[in-house]
Amino acid sequence: MEKKLLPVLSLCLLLLLPAASQASGKADYPLKQVLILSRHNIRAPLAGRDSTLAKLTPHAWFAWQCAPGELSPRGAELELLMGQYFRQWLEEEKLLERNTPPAADEVRFYANSFQRTIATARYFASGLLPLADVAIEHHQQVNEADPVFLPAPPDSERFRQQVRNEFDRSGLEVPLQERGQRSCQLLMQTLDFDRSTYAQQHGPLDYTRKDIAPAKNGGPGLRTPWSALVPASDALTLQYYEEENDLAAAFGHPLTREDWKDIAALKELGINSLFSQPTCAKAMAYPLLAVMEQELASSHRKITFLCGHDVNLAEVLPALGVEDYTLPDSIEAKTPIGAKFVIEKRQGQGGEEYASLSLIYANAQQLRQRTPLTTEAPPARIPLRLKGLAATPDGSYRFRDLQQRLQDTITEGRHWQSEP
Repeated sequence: MEKKLLPVLSLCLLLLLPAASQASGKADYPLKQVLILSRHNIRAPLAGRDSTLAKLTPHAWFAWQCAPGELSPRGAELELLMGQYFRQWLEEEKLLERNTPPAADEVRFYANSFQRTIATARYFASGLLPLADVAIEHHQQVNEADPVFLPAPPDSERFRQQVRNEFDRSGLEVPLQERGQRSCQLLMQTLDFDRSTYAQQHGPLDYTRKDIAPAKNGGPGLRTPWSALVPASDALTLQYYEEENDLAAAFGHPLTREDWKDIAALKELGINSLFSQPTCAKAMAYPLLAVMEQELASSHRKITFLCGHDVNLAEVLPALGVEDYTLPDSIEAKTPIGAKFVIEKRQGQGGEEYASLSLIYANAQQLRQRTPLTTEAPPARIPLRLKGLAATPDGSYRFRDLQQRLQDTITEGRHWQSEP
């Protein structure tokens, strides 16, 4: 009787252990490869000081030390810290050897061709591999979009109708409307919008119209009545990360963590709607998923780092069928700044390979305080689960099952992109 109870007790104890302890239990399954899909780290707002953004508030925005859209000095430092954490972790896993650069073909760093994505990859590489001269691959002129990361939506009426049908069936229009209106109200109060140049020139902003819909071209994003405020949501969220003084970050208004979530939500509602539109997610993610599938199939690759944008995470995760998740201690709901989607490939017994998926990100306090990250004081790590795929007790998947999911998703996405 006691022998029969042992496996049950062992499983119960495993489920009670923290994630770090469970990870150490994978010693019998050595790590062979890790693929990292990263969002760039903190950047300056895309809109400059002389743009409409400056007219949305009577207050002076944070004085950024870089050009619009570029990685900020804080973002560079945070990415270096994240790279150092990954180095410690991968050395403990014995995927990396201490103070020994890997062979050139064992690592690949590939970024979209914007300054912020290239620089994010560069600083992460400096933290991860400080003794290696890592090449950062990008395929376009600097600040030109790479279609692997930012492809055009399919030019197909059937595709656009399918995206619209999925959005209509999701039942999200009313919840999005309610969340958007709440965010707009708080954002306008924080901006002191009624005293702004924009308000004086254009009058009150009507954000209550009920006309939310997918983008006309079927691509990522939503058409909303609050589009004029989205740049302010973006800029204020970034200002929160850069400005450590709470009152200064909010133009003198005392805001709670929940308030900041509402402010950040306005810029996220569009891309987060992709989690309810799998057809759009698959069509837009398929070029990047094809790169990921190729990298994971490589017999000599140990580390792949792909650097893009929040929209890349917002497309890839629902395209693969990732179950819904929540992010503790983050003001951004699904794809926080600098977040990494990580796929670990491990060697199991009997020749079987396994894969586990997680989202790793610095929490709001770590971002604002530039906290050093170590395996003893790590960033947040959220395990991700896949719909319709059988997992092991520790949440891993047979690698061949993940490969099949990738291949099926790529096939469907390619179908939509090639449809006339």
